[in-house]
Amino acid sequence: MPFYHKLGKIPHKRHTTFRKADGSLYHEQLFGTIGFDGMSSLMYHEAPPTMVKEVLESVDRTPKVAVERNMKSMNLNGFAVKPTADFLDSRVPVLTNSDVTLELSAPQQSLRDYFYKNADCDEVLFVHEGTGTLRTQLGNIKFGYGDYLVIPRGMIYQVDFDTENNRLFIVESHDPIYTPKRYRNWFGQLLEHSPFCERDLRRPEELETYNEKGEFLIKVKKQGMLHSLVYASHPFDVVGWDGYNYPYAFNIQDFEPITGRVHQPPPVHQTFETSSFVICSFVPRIYDYHKEAIPAPYNHSNIDSDEVLYYVDGDFMSRNNIQRGQITLHPAGIPHGPHPGAYERSIGQKDTEEYAVMVDTFKPLMVTQQALDIQVEDYYKSWLH
Repeated sequence: MPFYHKLGKIPHKRHTTFRKADGSLYHEQLFGTIGFDGMSSLMYHEAPPTMVKEVLESVDRTPKVAVERNMKSMNLNGFAVKPTADFLDSRVPVLTNSDVTLELSAPQQSLRDYFYKNADCDEVLFVHEGTGTLRTQLGNIKFGYGDYLVIPRGMIYQVDFDTENNRLFIVESHDPIYTPKRYRNWFGQLLEHSPFCERDLRRPEELETYNEKGEFLIKVKKQGMLHSLVYASHPFDVVGWDGYNYPYAFNIQDFEPITGRVHQPPPVHQTFETSSFVICSFVPRIYDYHKEAIPAPYNHSNIDSDEVLYYVDGDFMSRNNIQRGQITLHPAGIPHGPHPGAYERSIGQKDTEEYAVMVDTFKPLMVTQQALDIQVEDYYKSWLH
């Protein structure tokens, strides 16, 4: 994130003595990215964050690819993914490449029996159904419907859900996730033409600090493997921190749409970016207001990117027979556009109430067996008249 935040107690200067009431030292940790060149935060722990007591089993969590070179438009019934008790076991990868993995998840229980760290990827958890609290070593964030929870790689966290009925759309990125460059000035401040601003970004609050010793299980994902490590000190023993590298939330309902007299291209919906893909938000908005405008998107070719749409809520004007929680994939190299009849019936329409999340990748996406198990048969033929 391109702006500063702090919580708890910190010393006046970096890398100087910071003592507890008994005279012993707090333990400083730099939580940084891209070597020492990217965003970072400085944490101060009750105990050294390095005390590993035991290394247990490792489990391969690499997505199992069924179709490596796909050239078929696909539609997946996301809500066909069955609810699963455990948070990590509930995560079902459906589309993947070397930069990003897209997952569906319906966890029934809070993540409280262990802690989790993704050392491979930044994560975006889009909350489709459910409410709760994201608990991290840098503080807590309340979440609910429509929230993007952006969790930087290496962040230790747990999730408390309020109910058993939860649905998540998850993006795991091997590249850092940023706000789009064109929305920011050279200081990093979001500009006036940005569809959201810093006021919309919810930072961690309520720093939990536990000064406990014992056995604390942390599951760490690294190189596609899920490793289980037992630490001697509580992972949430941070008394204070400051910096730029921390989790935050942004709600899709706070995205202010950019509209025009004629149809605007997908980049106006952009919400996050990496060097290898973008995430966009489609939200309720007025349609194009030229007197002869055709609000439905024109046919277009994805020559350089695969396009994924996760349908959240509302009337998806350009598609026929689309339900909440479905995912469409339109691969690079072939054109796609509105379904039969959508082009014509959009004329004269004044607005839309849709919500959807789009991921456009610059490398082709591979399809997992889990995706094939929930696909809508013959979707690619649905443009035939």
